[in-house]
Amino acid sequence: MNKATVNLEQYQLLIDGKIRPASDQGYFEVINPSTEQLLARVAEANESDVNAAVAAARLSFDQGEWTSLPLQEKGQYLRKIAQLIRENAKVLADLECFSTGKTIKQTTFIDVPTAADCFDYFANISHEFKGEQIPVNDSVLNLTMREAIGVVAAIIPYNYPLIMATWKIAPALMMGNTLILKPSPLGCLSIVKLAELINQAGLPRGVLNVITSKSPNIGAYLVQHPNVDMVSFSGGTETGKEVMRLAAGTTKKLCLELGGKSPNIVFADCDLDAAVGGAMTAIFMNQGQMCTAASRLFLDDKIYDAFLNRFIERTKNLKIGNSASYETDLGPLISRENRTKILAMLETAQKEGARIVCGGRIPVNDELNKGFYFEPTILVDVKNTMTIAQEEVFGPVLSVIRFSEEKEVIQMANASKYGLAASLWSKDFNKANRVAKALRCGTVWINTYGGFYNEVPFGGYKQSGFGRELGKEGLLEYTQTKNICIDTTPSGRSLVTSWF
Repeated sequence: MNKATVNLEQYQLLIDGKIRPASDQGYFEVINPSTEQLLARVAEANESDVNAAVAAARLSFDQGEWTSLPLQEKGQYLRKIAQLIRENAKVLADLECFSTGKTIKQTTFIDVPTAADCFDYFANISHEFKGEQIPVNDSVLNLTMREAIGVVAAIIPYNYPLIMATWKIAPALMMGNTLILKPSPLGCLSIVKLAELINQAGLPRGVLNVITSKSPNIGAYLVQHPNVDMVSFSGGTETGKEVMRLAAGTTKKLCLELGGKSPNIVFADCDLDAAVGGAMTAIFMNQGQMCTAASRLFLDDKIYDAFLNRFIERTKNLKIGNSASYETDLGPLISRENRTKILAMLETAQKEGARIVCGGRIPVNDELNKGFYFEPTILVDVKNTMTIAQEEVFGPVLSVIRFSEEKEVIQMANASKYGLAASLWSKDFNKANRVAKALRCGTVWINTYGGFYNEVPFGGYKQSGFGRELGKEGLLEYTQTKNICIDTTPSGRSLVTSWF
């Protein structure tokens, strides 16, 4: 086991270019979900701190140099941040692992490199978004231009703190906005460390501010703040609905990446081994705590038994353990509360007729008697209308559903209030493309799962949200369009000048 430990430290806020404590010197505690031990104390921001962060971002946007800096100069700051992430990769990977329960393999080889690469990618955006000239049937020159939104509040969840933060920070900054970032109080240590590194990169004061708090009231206060122009939120659908309600008072622009109940469709003509492996990653990566978790597995009748037997066998061999060990396949859930919620959902599932064929319990193991561990779980006899097949579990729980016809499985896959992502497995590419087009979701993976690329937009349909992260669309989310209309009447005087 990796014997690395994190010394108990106090982490502060980043406001107006200064790392400082909360104004009332308050702190909240962060717990290691693998051991239930106290990891660190983090500054507990209050409304005064939010006001200070928003004021700094507002002043920086309205009167500072950031917005008018050429893209190349903004890119230099982002490249410096990427460099600092790589130089501090081990510290960031450890903090992300210890505070979220995410395995050290994942934080080391996925999360930290992905964060650095994201900053590098957006740093290299070399073309201005100047809009276009639009011809109209009149003596005018019509131009559009893209401008920064202004002050952006970015709110992120606990499951992928580093990646979610960079998905919002990098494109928003490159488009000339200023930010207040608020991470979840769970798993936030990598973010407060990132704030320190970003401050070392020398961004102008107020361009990026990071506030932390355990109180939901602080997030609500930030969303409603009259000097915030946009909210980019990633998290649960119900919280996203509340963000919409709170933002309505000041008609802010919103970008919402919310929950999911992603279907994973396995046709009989698939590569069976590949599909089994892909399905395991799609539900058990990060202990199933993913908005894109493929928690509904639709199995073709023709391969149902062969696939399920192989899947159960491999699932039973997964090693549950401390997230700091490189031997661990599944670490703990983020909290005791999340585990309790999952147990309640499984109880409901069984009452509705589903049957647990693997897992479904808290491990009984002396090495795991501390920590929020939970066995990877497989349910069969699931109907697509059951609660377990319709509501987001956010844990390592898979509902297996039979199908026999293509049309039938498309209807079941789409019979959900969510529409974030989907996977399907088939060697028949005509069929795969036909099904992909019929699925009502923002991303469809064919014969793979979980490919996220900086060049490609990501976001949801239906109650999985709206707006896009990454790619050109992700950049444009942080802009607004202005029309400039210039009179070109030969006389120099248009009709409107002599109307009255």
